[in-house]
Amino acid sequence: MGNKKTAIVIGTGAGGAVAAYELQGEYEVTILEAGSNFKSFSGSMQKLASLRAMGLFRDLSQIRAFVPNMVIDKSEEVCIVRGIGLGGTTTLATGNAVRFDQDLKNIGINLDSEFEKLNTLIPITTDHKKKWNSSMNRMFDTFDEMGLNPRVMPKALKTDDCINCSHCAVGCPVNAKWDVRELIDKAVKKGAKIVTDCKVTHFEIVGNKVKSVCVKMKNKSMTFAADLIFLCAGGLGTPVILEKSGIKCKESLFVDPLICVAGISPMFHQDRQMLMPFYSRHDGYILSPYIDYFSFFFEKKWRVPSSDLACIMIKLADEENGYLEGEKVHKVLSEKDKEHFAEAIDLCHKILINMGIPKEKHLVGLTAAGHPAGMLPLSENERETLHSPLLPENLYVADATILPKTMGFPPMLTIMALALKITDIAG
Repeated sequence: MGNKKTAIVIGTGAGGAVAAYELQGEYEVTILEAGSNFKSFSGSMQKLASLRAMGLFRDLSQIRAFVPNMVIDKSEEVCIVRGIGLGGTTTLATGNAVRFDQDLKNIGINLDSEFEKLNTLIPITTDHKKKWNSSMNRMFDTFDEMGLNPRVMPKALKTDDCINCSHCAVGCPVNAKWDVRELIDKAVKKGAKIVTDCKVTHFEIVGNKVKSVCVKMKNKSMTFAADLIFLCAGGLGTPVILEKSGIKCKESLFVDPLICVAGISPMFHQDRQMLMPFYSRHDGYILSPYIDYFSFFFEKKWRVPSSDLACIMIKLADEENGYLEGEKVHKVLSEKDKEHFAEAIDLCHKILINMGIPKEKHLVGLTAAGHPAGMLPLSENERETLHSPLLPENLYVADATILPKTMGFPPMLTIMALALKITDIAG
């Protein structure tokens, strides 16, 4: 190793994977991951549906019996889904690779070159439209006829390998959907070391530097040290570590809450399509086709065959009003959030009616979320350094925690672009 500089990367999601991949070489990188190897769900949804019919699904936390890397954090009004394990939440995301960085541009952060580089690292495509079935084309055409300007969603996807199983959000069983584990693998091949089942608890800070990273492994306390620390434990994990290290975050959590509205249409077969194949953007939210499996398993009114669901997801750009109390999440919907949801639900009803599905056959699902972020937001003052003055000089945050404003949009690609820029600055 000689005198080569050392770096620790905490977390293997969108930001952590990029940081590890970029830093290894100039630094000797050690990657610390709280979870274990990711295990996708490759079983039959219909078999699970038979268990549902017996009333065996009572609580959302039971989902871990089938998808062990999925964690549900419950707040007052929203259940927040995130991934723990190699690849972080990218393994459970639907592979959306859409650029959404206007709020960063507004505070002077330009990511053009970083997005260009990502285009060389990731198989981003919109050619999956050729694999849509007649029902998905019918839904797209209805959006278009209503003037809702539907756009094909860019996907991190090997299109020809996709089998249209609709398992995108529980792990792709055939590895057609790209996720950041590919970057982690490349970092390891370049020499990075990875330690799994290693939960970072806090930092020991001396002066204005992190002296050591304190962890729990198999109920034992250990420490790691390095010249440079990248904290990428996610929008809920990172603030907890910072708070336990004496670094106060803001009460500005946003989570991009979602509600799905479905129509019962026999043999619609949206359950044989990828999730979120297209989107329609509106003031405060987007709409996108998405089978709501949480409601399917845990809501009695949704106990119909999955093949009969024509389902539209509302993803909201919520107000930044959430906070953490220890590891407990507090998040309520504001009046503005509720107004946007009401407007969007009404629009979904109109879309489904225009598709020939009467309103008495419509269902409204649970409120969930999957993009916790924003508790250490970047401001114009950090546009050059991308480093909060609250942080020690050798500690950088490179995950959703630093996003400045609610997005209501898939954030994976934007987080990766930010992480690229931060590694360039820090390295």
